[in-house]
Amino acid sequence: MKLYGIPNCDTVKKARVWLDSQGAAYQFHDFKKQGLDTALLNTWVAQVGWQKLVNKQGTTWRKLDPTRQAVVVDAPSAIELMLEYPSLIKRPVLVREGKMAVGFDVDAYTALIS
Repeated sequence: MKLYGIPNCDTVKKARVWLDSQGAAYQFHDFKKQGLDTALLNTWVAQVGWQKLVNKQGTTWRKLDPTRQAVVVDAPSAIELMLEYPSLIKRPVLVREGKMAVGFDVDAYTALIS
């Protein structure tokens, strides 16, 4: 099981504390430092859609120039921007055996670790 995110993100911290409290073994992938690749993002987009992955409520999105925001209209444009700005990805992303959860949701996490 792998948890993708940024260590200083409050939601990622909550997810890590919860996983630890459940005794769930996982690897943490800091996508700001370790990066992400197009193939992985394509897989995620195929599973949950680019709209769910692009965090339009976050600071990174709000700081983008409106013209940059306007070009995000489909999966390829969203993936390109997420690769350039990994902080745009809604966090955390938990992946286990091909299944995933975006954001921290106890019910979704319980289903994944069971």
